[in-house]
Amino acid sequence: MYKQLIKPILFLQQPESAHHFTFGLIKWAFNFPLLKSILQSLFRLEDPRLEREVFGLKFSNPVGLAAGFDKDAKLIDEMAMLGFGFIEIGTLTPKSQDGNPQPRLFRLPEDEALINRMGFNNGGVLGAIERLKKRKSSVIVGGNIGKNKVTPNEEALSDYLFCLEALHPYVDYFVVNVSSPNTPNLRDLQEKEPLKKLLLGVKTANAKHPQPKPILLKIAPDLTNGQLDDIIEIVRETQIEGVIATNTTLDRSNLQVDPQKLEQIGAGGLSGKALEKRSTEVIRYLHQQSGGAFPIVGVGGVFSAKDAIEKLEAGASLVQVYSGMIYEGPSLIKKIKKGLLLKFSK
Repeated sequence: MYKQLIKPILFLQQPESAHHFTFGLIKWAFNFPLLKSILQSLFRLEDPRLEREVFGLKFSNPVGLAAGFDKDAKLIDEMAMLGFGFIEIGTLTPKSQDGNPQPRLFRLPEDEALINRMGFNNGGVLGAIERLKKRKSSVIVGGNIGKNKVTPNEEALSDYLFCLEALHPYVDYFVVNVSSPNTPNLRDLQEKEPLKKLLLGVKTANAKHPQPKPILLKIAPDLTNGQLDDIIEIVRETQIEGVIATNTTLDRSNLQVDPQKLEQIGAGGLSGKALEKRSTEVIRYLHQQSGGAFPIVGVGGVFSAKDAIEKLEAGASLVQVYSGMIYEGPSLIKKIKKGLLLKFSK
């Protein structure tokens, strides 16, 4: 139904408008008990064989919603009803910010991909907390945190700590995001010494809480093997709990889209099918070179159960989807879980 009816209508709209329309539609649908019950029966699939225990948390299934879809924690209960095992909100910053000028989100249907240069647009961490206080679902929620655009890199730690302290009672794990290509100079924080300093600061503050939360690092797919070796060393030295691989890419090679269209779109991070191979390569490299020393959450180009299984076999403990859901629809989550159960039964 989604690909035949809903997707063509959504794709007639500008991508960001379609995103907001979808949010409203989901909110509206789940307000009606009968419709909510029908949707739940269509999309949910629970089985004890899907459960995972990763970085001390018990997940009902290994399929999560990647950060960026529900930045401001507006749809946690609804997304949980669609069958996600965990939901990552954000990227959240201390102060609200509008992000980059529109248009800033673009579809590449030929490549089943998206390009975005959103720029950490969000309503601020305190607004998200008010919604988190009201959520009814017990689904695992991760808090993806970043710095405000106006905060210089030398002062970035204070922004991450502000978000950590504010969110701490309301999320189950944290993600330090230094890998978005859409905030000026943010990726400079991925360099070895600045990153180590940032993560040690976050880890130290987290340890002061009676119940510290797992800290994960989200990395870019554009890192060299040498830089990935640095990531492995940093994870070991800072003793953070895991890595999310990967964010969007700046690479534009092997795309089917007209180069002129790419030029018109301009800057931004590429996600979707075009990222699938590289993100899996990064997962495999981290897993093999570290000897499986830490959990990896695999994200990038998950459009099917096969894609998810490839990431899990490469070394991921969990997977996340975003662009795949835009192109395949919400039934993708159930299809992945069915594929995993089929694999277990062989």
